[in-house]
Amino acid sequence: MAVDNKLHIAIFPWLAFGHMIPFLELSKLIAQKGHRVSFVSTPRNIDRLPTKLPPHLSSFLRFVKLPFPQIHDLPPDAEATSDVPYDKVQFLKKALDDLKQPLVDFLQSSDVDWILFDFAPYWLSQDVGPTLGIKTAFFSIYTPECLVFLGPMFGDNRIKPEDFTVSPDWVPFPTNVVFRHFEIMRIFDSVSGNITGVSDLDRMKRGAHYSDLVVVRGCPEFGQEWIQLLGDIYCKPVFPVGQLPTTEYETGDENPAWGTIKEWLDKQPKASVVYVAFGSEAKPSQNELTEIALGLEKSDLRFFWVFRTRRGPSDPDPIELPEGFEERTKERGVVWTTWAPQLKILGHESVGGFLTHSGWSSVVEAIQSEKALVLLTFLADQGINARVLEEKKMGYSVPRNELDGSFTRDAVAESLKLVVAEEEGKIYRETIRKAKSLFVNKEKDDKLIDRLLDHMKEKMTKNEPL
Repeated sequence: MAVDNKLHIAIFPWLAFGHMIPFLELSKLIAQKGHRVSFVSTPRNIDRLPTKLPPHLSSFLRFVKLPFPQIHDLPPDAEATSDVPYDKVQFLKKALDDLKQPLVDFLQSSDVDWILFDFAPYWLSQDVGPTLGIKTAFFSIYTPECLVFLGPMFGDNRIKPEDFTVSPDWVPFPTNVVFRHFEIMRIFDSVSGNITGVSDLDRMKRGAHYSDLVVVRGCPEFGQEWIQLLGDIYCKPVFPVGQLPTTEYETGDENPAWGTIKEWLDKQPKASVVYVAFGSEAKPSQNELTEIALGLEKSDLRFFWVFRTRRGPSDPDPIELPEGFEERTKERGVVWTTWAPQLKILGHESVGGFLTHSGWSSVVEAIQSEKALVLLTFLADQGINARVLEEKKMGYSVPRNELDGSFTRDAVAESLKLVVAEEEGKIYRETIRKAKSLFVNKEKDDKLIDRLLDHMKEKMTKNEPL
């Protein structure tokens, strides 16, 4: 640690923008405290991040580009999960493992005190940190509820998909925060393994177990019992750092896309538009897409749909809207097929609800703007997120078949009308408004960051294990 009592912290997120953006938000909060931050990723990912910083941060936060490894099974220029179909993501994990030595070379040539890392590079806490004498902090963008559900390094005997549809033994209070059958079946490779030989679940558990401390995206006012339980499970300090609400990282008013979008939104009545977006990774099947589209049509609600036909340019199975859908709905809806500024759209007064995949960054952005949530999960932690929101009456899930996850256009239409327009769904709109003060509280979040950094500095000064 420098003589001025300031830390140098390296930040290393997983190769997904849903991870990189919250990691960048945390990096900026740390840099604002006068600590040096080295944000490490690959060239194309960094080039696509909002790396333009205000002058007061530019001297504290720098971006370190590690050349992306050559992986035969990945298409050219594929460096993030949004660049490839789901079955190719496992090769990104192989690429990330191949970044181990370049990252070690960087760390050896720097004066890094701590490295704050994501679930995938478990070897940082298990091997690299102890070898180099660098302290390690496991930072998860997943909620404390999700981390508790995924469980400890030892004593987890779940091996079948059905095991993940009930609350685990280590949760001492009643809860519905579990996966539904179709949700765990879609991601069971995260448990069973991939071509790297280390499953996602094992990566996460090893990373947390061997780290010096754990940092979570959360706040004591929203699920303190889960944060406390997580500390008991991991047997080490757990530091919430707030929900990391997205700042204005998008390109701003000067972007022509926003000008066109805003012009359309300005013409719509207040709180009348359903915003539809499923993130950079979630891709509905063709049948699911058809039911979503026809459900939107049947609802008679206005909508703005950010629609992606492929998951990356190498995706061999593009999805298509039902024939005639855009023509039939053109008077009340927009299908937008290029980049869209989500934070700005959600912040517009004409938007009344959000049909979302339940990715936590999107959830936080919706709560920032007090937009009611209709939930339609696809991958990863989205099922757990949906249960958390359902328990707190902060979101309503589209009814689905428990085994295969199928749903109907009627279910989509009725869910949207309930949450956005009907009196019966008023509780979802009101609960979201009340939640904003918990999710967006700069003063409280600032104290959480101070608490984390003070602890990190203390352990550097004493030079003792945590």
